Amino acid sequence: MFKKIGIIGALLVASLLTYATTKPDTFRIQRSSTIAAPPENVFGLIEDLHQWASWSPWEKMDPAMKKVYSGAPQGAGAVLDWDGNNDVGTGRMEIVSTVPSSRVVIKLDFLKPFEAHNQAEFTLEGGGTATTLTWAMHGPQPFMMKVMDLVIGMDKMVGKDFETGLANLKQLAEQ
Repeated sequence: MFKKIGIIGALLVASLLTYATTKPDTFRIQRSSTIAAPPENVFGLIEDLHQWASWSPWEKMDPAMKKVYSGAPQGAGAVLDWDGNNDVGTGRMEIVSTVPSSRVVIKLDFLKPFEAHNQAEFTLEGGGTATTLTWAMHGPQPFMMKVMDLVIGMDKMVGKDFETGLANLKQLAEQ
């Protein structure tokens, strides 16, 4: 009896691991929001990493997070290293390029709780008094992330944080 249960369990695990190999080698998470503010107002909140404390969803997850800013004061070359609790982990972000009032590209290096190297992009469209802001993150999806995706899913893990951050940005920019 125990032998049959063990064999069935092993076959189930092998099937799940095999299925994980069929998952894409990359992932992309994306959320958008329309903000009743001009793109230049929204852009300023994103390209200045010091401003992130006022809207980033991870700030509330660890108010004691240690942050070190370096490089340029804002825009391309601005760097933020952080070290926080298990909810926010440890890592580094660097703005690698900006197009004023329309795009910010960030290199993200997560070190803890697991290592990952991704890219985040903020795209702003519109003009006048309204901006459609899209926040996306993409990167490689190694085998262990594919297995995790079967259980939790990157979109479920990070998507709600993006939605919270966009809602915070909306509230801040519309004031």
